[in-house]
Amino acid sequence: MAKHLTVVPERCSGCRLCELACAIHHFGVNNPKKSAIRVMVAFPHPVIRMPIVCRQCARPKCRENCPENAIARNNGLVSIDSEKCIACGQCVITCPFGAIFVHDDVPLPFKCDLCGGDPECVKVCPKQAILYQPEHMAGQAHRMSSMLRYAHMKEVTYVEEGEQKKLRYAEIGKPEA
Repeated sequence: MAKHLTVVPERCSGCRLCELACAIHHFGVNNPKKSAIRVMVAFPHPVIRMPIVCRQCARPKCRENCPENAIARNNGLVSIDSEKCIACGQCVITCPFGAIFVHDDVPLPFKCDLCGGDPECVKVCPKQAILYQPEHMAGQAHRMSSMLRYAHMKEVTYVEEGEQKKLRYAEIGKPEA
């Protein structure tokens, strides 16, 4: 079953460990500008932190606009063929999410490759703001967030066998066991 990254912006602290883990894993350098994930921050209030990562689109715009047909989608992963890519940057321009990157030291555009099925960004995120979930779970975090926002609650307090307990809905969205 294909899996992809899901971002829960409400959990992101803006620590940017995901960027460092990605750059170190792929390029062996401690340089977040060589990362295939970027944490965008909007100020002043409320501060919004949003990790931007390739969504592995089912019908990728980047592929549609690639003049060399260098972008393919296989088993849920969108990848750039380095043999065909001419580094025109059309994919960078047309990605609606800004999830394809360029760097002066890297000859071709680069994007998230899901680290071969074991994403480093997911492993290092201390707040579990980045989840690696099956495709059918796509949007689950946003659905739950919308429902809770509508209901004006994040947690419920209840009594079980005389003991007061809290059920935190923020726990929903953890990867399946």
